Amino acid sequence: MTAIIQKCTVEDLQELQKISIETFTDTFQEQNSPEHLQAYLEKAYYLEKLEEELANPLSHFFFIYSGQELAGYLKINTGSAQTEEMDEDTLEIERIYVRTKFHKHGLGRQLMQKAIDFALQSGKQKIWLGVWEENENAIGFYQKKGFVQIGTHSFFMGDDEQVDLIMAKNLS
Repeated sequence: MTAIIQKCTVEDLQELQKISIETFTDTFQEQNSPEHLQAYLEKAYYLEKLEEELANPLSHFFFIYSGQELAGYLKINTGSAQTEEMDEDTLEIERIYVRTKFHKHGLGRQLMQKAIDFALQSGKQKIWLGVWEENENAIGFYQKKGFVQIGTHSFFMGDDEQVDLIMAKNLS
């Protein structure tokens, strides 16, 4: 099936919240307590916060569809919207998630390419992301795409402090 990537708008808010909660839960529920997971979901994905993120001109959300079905999404940030202070020539991939039933269909690769294309069209020299140190599948995927670890930062799942690897890739 052909995948289609489309920019999200405020009209997509409900669907964005639904897929965000679903994919985050599917990815992390096995390794985290229900209490910590629920606390994070309530903080990160409540409608007003997502609406604010969608309205930020320095953040961009994209849905990927497989056939007619929403299969995943991508969130990228530039400038001051990035979650870490970075140079102006960088773009952050803050979220890249694909629904479980669409894993191994190449959709994550297509979302990654969308982020790279957006970065290049915006004159960026580097892309970066944070990935949980225990998410071995994601780390392997990013390494295959040319990302290397450049640091770490704290990520809070509820009040559970975890470590994210900061990984970056030069585009030039």
